[in-house]
Amino acid sequence: MISKETDLPQLNGLVLAGGKSLRMGNPKDKINWHGKEQRYYAADLLAPFCENVFISCRQDQLEHFDTDYNALTDTFLNMGPFGGILSALRAQRDKAWLVVACDLPLLDKNSLEFLIRSRDAEKAATTYESPFDGLPEPLITIWEPKSYPLLLNFLGLGNTCPRKVLMNSDTLILKPNNPDALMNVNTPEEMTKAKEILKKS
Repeated sequence: MISKETDLPQLNGLVLAGGKSLRMGNPKDKINWHGKEQRYYAADLLAPFCENVFISCRQDQLEHFDTDYNALTDTFLNMGPFGGILSALRAQRDKAWLVVACDLPLLDKNSLEFLIRSRDAEKAATTYESPFDGLPEPLITIWEPKSYPLLLNFLGLGNTCPRKVLMNSDTLILKPNNPDALMNVNTPEEMTKAKEILKKS
């Protein structure tokens, strides 16, 4: 456990693994990039930085779930990543949540360390600027407790896009030192590209 400032909300980790992976054609959370299913690898990556780590998933994913890990099923249903983030914030309202998606196979320890070191708990969230479109990347973000009512407000307006919340809230946006770490892998073509990058590294 990395020591933290005592006045900061404690940090939990959340791996978003509840998607249907329609574009990939097979479950992204179960792809073995680093010797184990990606959902568990990502949870292990978060563990040194977080008080507790949870894997956000659908109820039907619990059937073959490794009980060495904590599952957190959505209480806000059919909203994609937005529902997973909201469900986590609702589950432990006093905690901040370091949220990462399971489709970031190039995510590395240094990128997490820089995000946490740069964290501003006075903001609603601390995130990275996507190197691919220049917009905030909601799926590797620290969401502070104060972001919960903001997300609920957006939900009330019929908007379930976490990126829109970051763009319209008081968010600290960082430039990534390693842009490849933020590469989302959603298709077989992107998977091939990511494998090539991994080989080189």
